[in-house]
Amino acid sequence: MLSSTLRFHLQLLTGKISMELEILGMNFGCILGALGSGKLPEKDCLLPLLSKVLGYCIVAASTTVKVPQILKILKNHSIRGLSVTAFELEVVGYTIALSYCLHKGLPFSAFGELAFLLIQALVLVAILYYYSAPLGVKTWITALLYCAVAPTVLAGQINPVLFEALYASQHAIFFSARIPQIWENYKNKSTGELSDITCMLNFAGAIARVFTSMQEKAPTSVVLGSVLGILTNGTILSQIFLYQKPPAKKKTQ
Repeated sequence: MLSSTLRFHLQLLTGKISMELEILGMNFGCILGALGSGKLPEKDCLLPLLSKVLGYCIVAASTTVKVPQILKILKNHSIRGLSVTAFELEVVGYTIALSYCLHKGLPFSAFGELAFLLIQALVLVAILYYYSAPLGVKTWITALLYCAVAPTVLAGQINPVLFEALYASQHAIFFSARIPQIWENYKNKSTGELSDITCMLNFAGAIARVFTSMQEKAPTSVVLGSVLGILTNGTILSQIFLYQKPPAKKKTQ
């Protein structure tokens, strides 16, 4: 009798806690409620939670995803094999994508990595400019133009129709950002100072983001962007494995 009473109160307590247990948009309530009842969580309960957790993992990983690339350039004092145009277009693409997600009011777990990727992409471009010195007039104009326009775009202070068109174009921008690097790799039969760690993280992040975007019911265009990311990042990653030099053989005496 006592054990059944305790079990009853425990179920009530578990149910009360589970209804209120929501952290950063992640609802652990249905999971605890199901486990408290001795049942496995339903798919409709488990998948949204998994999507949120995975989304925040992507955001956390994005804080350092480009650091290996930055460190490799600084260590070798070289940007050999890297396409400056590719990294410039990447900055433009991240700016548009971030501003669109902010404007649409999507949850932070669905796009938060864009903020960190944009910051790191800007640092990378600055490093590329440093090692490309002296810079031409075209480069200075491009940099100044970005600094003038980016704050307006991020604030969403543009015509809604133009904003939609701008976002639609960012897929082409990201695609175009990868093509110069892919071509550079193919032409040189080498990936130069390209970081394999950064490329692998980009590829894995694009795969995970397709799942989270679908679970968060993000616009189809957002999902499409992640799919394109899988294709282009996958191509560059395959080039890294294809063009990597075999280890030098030890001389035998």
